[in-house]
Formats: sequence, C-alpha cells, structure tokens
Amino acid sequence: ISWWTEVQMGPPDPILGVTEAFKRDTNPKKMNLGVGAYRDDQGKPFVLNCVRKAEAQIAAKKLDKEYLPIGGLAEFSKACAQLALGPDNAVLKSGRVSTLKQTILKGSLLIIKLLDARFHNVSQDVYLPKPSWGNHTPIFRDAGMQLKAYSYYDPKTCGFDFKGALDDISKIPEKSVIVLHACAHNPTGVDPRPEQWKEMKRNLLVFFDMAYQGFASGDIDRDAWAVRYFIEQGHNVLLSQSFAKNMGLYGCIYWIKNTMREMLVSNLKKEGSTHNWQHVTDQIGMFCFTGLKPEQVERLIKEFSIYMTKDGRISVAGVTSANVGYLAHAIHAVTK
Repeated sequence: ISWWTEVQMGPPDPILGVTEAFKRDTNPKKMNLGVGAYRDDQGKPFVLNCVRKAEAQIAAKKLDKEYLPIGGLAEFSKACAQLALGPDNAVLKSGRVSTLKQTILKGSLLIIKLLDARFHNVSQDVYLPKPSWGNHTPIFRDAGMQLKAYSYYDPKTCGFDFKGALDDISKIPEKSVIVLHACAHNPTGVDPRPEQWKEMKRNLLVFFDMAYQGFASGDIDRDAWAVRYFIEQGHNVLLSQSFAKNMGLYGCIYWIKNTMREMLVSNLKKEGSTHNWQHVTDQIGMFCFTGLKPEQVERLIKEFSIYMTKDGRISVAGVTSANVGYLAHAIHAVTK
C-alpha cells in the first residue's frame, strides 16, 4: 500500500485557474486580468533595461557558489532593511533590527512560533483584513495559527472601511498578531491615508507584508511610510519583504499603469457608462477592485474572453493602450 494513498490533491489556485482557462481560449481579443504581471502592448512581459543591465553585471562578476551563512548575505540583508526603513533610520542605526533571508512570510511565521514556544508571550490568533491576499489564509492556517478577521474594504464605496476597521481593531485582544499590508493592498488597491494609519495602533504584534514598495505611489520612501511610522512609535513589528514585483520579474512602471486607470475610466465614459468609476483611479497599485458582480464577471469571460477572478478584481498590469478600449466596451456591456 502506497504511503501516498491518503494524500489529497490541494485545491486549485484561483489565479492560476484563470490563466489556464485563458490559455485554452482561442479568441484573438482575449485578455488575462488575473495574474499580476506587467506586459507591453504585444502582451509580452515587460522587463526594464536596468534589470537587464543588473543581470549582465552579475554575470560579468563570475561569482562563485559558496554557501551563505545561516542569516543569508549580510550586505543584502542590510540593504533590505535600509530600503524598508530608510538609511538614516535611528532604530536601524541602533542595531535593534534583525534580518533573516527567508521566503516571504514563512521566515516571519517561524519567528512568531518561536516567540510563543520560548517565551509564551505571543498569541496564536492572527487577524487578517477582509479581504486579504489569498495565500495569507492557508499559510497562517497551516502554521497552526487561529485565523480571525477585521473589517477593511467597503463594497458600497469601493474604498477603505475606516470606521469598521477601527471598531474591529479596538476589540482585538492585546498581544494578538495583526496583518497589515504596507502599501498597495492586495487585492483591493485600497490603502489607509497617513492620518488613518496613525489611529490604527494597539498593543499588538504587527505583521507587515510589503510586496509592492514603490508600486503604490511610485516613491519607495512614501510607500514605506506606515512601516517606518509604526517602528518610530515603538511598536513590535515583523516585516516580510518581497522584491518579485518591484526589482525583478515585472519591473516598476507605476506611472504607465496609473495612466491605464485613467484611460479605462475615460473609455468607459466614451462608451456611455453613467456609473461612477472614480474608485478605479482612487485605488492604487497593481490591482483594482472593479465592483463587478460575479454574474457580470461570468459574462465578461463567456462573451468577451476577458478573464479575472470572480470577485471582480483585475490586474491593472494586464491593461495596455492596445486593449483598454476593448475592456471598457466589454465592462459597459455587462454593467448597463
């Protein structure tokens, strides 16, 4: 009897499922707005020239393949901390910042587990915003933590539910873990303003997920404001950084994609739409919560070969000057 007989297949990834359906579609006008990957007008991945130059410089150094120490490459870790906190940050200069080179989230989760096992001073309750990045739930759940939630997105305004968030956060027991998206909230594209961040503070272990530094405003310092503020205020903070978007595979082309938001709204008005689409330009980052209902999404897929997740979230990265008119036409058709 195989040891693997009882191992069940994991649930399909909703984003990859959208991509697979997109690949099977033969419509030449098809669009994939599910995956967060920046593309040019020909639908090819957009790679910045600086990324190409960096690749060439690394290759030219002919580096060896020596093992790194357990904490990773010291210079890299220091640079990561400086990028997040700023090179002149007082806490960073004091040496009270510890860095670990780990896969995003899992290294920080390990720290939480160790704190609880060794010192018994961290709750195993973790509070996620509603909604949050889809993988947050299985990652924290499989780490043995108890999942909770707090209000974040208001579907009526397609914006931040500030009052709901404050009310829920005020009721969270002390020493619980709260997950905050540092900037460019995934999947909603809705971020608190600085004055709102200032009111969102309690005696909690703050877990910042920062995967889009530079993608919210186009300014890496501005996008790190919340993290730096919480640290300056003396909060206990865990920070998980990812550079997959802003320094690697996709490249930071925030200004171009902000224009795409404006072009989409402009084209919707040209189509004759009377709906208020201001939230499309108000939201920031790679993703946009359009406010489309599941049945409207279904029509977009079946009638126009425009693929997105059922909750109406689109990746602005997939919108180009070549297809924005078609997208606006299709959205108007299903929202009349």
